[in-house]
Amino acid sequence: MLSTPQTIRLAEKSDLPLLNAALAALSAELDDPHPATPEFLEQAGFGPLPAFYALIAQSRPDVLDGAIMFSPVTSTSMASTGSFVSDLWVAESTRGSGLGRRLLAAAADWSAAKWGAGYIKLAVYDQSVKSRQFYDRLGFVPKDSETTMFLDKSGFETLKGCK
Repeated sequence: MLSTPQTIRLAEKSDLPLLNAALAALSAELDDPHPATPEFLEQAGFGPLPAFYALIAQSRPDVLDGAIMFSPVTSTSMASTGSFVSDLWVAESTRGSGLGRRLLAAAADWSAAKWGAGYIKLAVYDQSVKSRQFYDRLGFVPKDSETTMFLDKSGFETLKGCK
C-alpha cells in the first residue's frame, strides 16, 4: 500500500498515454481486447461533445495509481440523471487503500456538480468476483429487472442504414 496520498483530478489531454495504459491493464485483467489508443481517447473525450470524462489518481508524476471513466446517463423511470461508470481501475500496488471508493466518490461529486447526477450505474463482469465484492460493500445492488444488451460495431452499422 502506498503511503503518499493520491491527488485525484480531471484527466487532461497530456494524461492520455497514462490513461490508455491503465485501461489496457484493466482490459488485460478482464481478458478483454484493448484496441483503444490515446488518439481514440482524445477524439472521444476531448472533442466538441465529449463522450466520457475521466478522473485520475496519482501519488507521483508520470505514474497512475487509479483511473475512472464515466458518462452522463438518464433514467426516466428514476426521473434523474446519473453517471455511468464504464471503467474503474486501481493499480495492484494501491488496492486495499480505499482509492477505488475515493475515485467513485469523486466521479459522483463531479457528475452531480456538472449535470445533476443523482445515481451511478455500472456493469460488473460475472467472472470478476473481487470487483463484485467491492461494489457490494459500497452498497451497489443488481437491478434484477434489467439485462445488459449490446449491439456490436457490425450490428450498429447495419442499424444505422435502416430507415
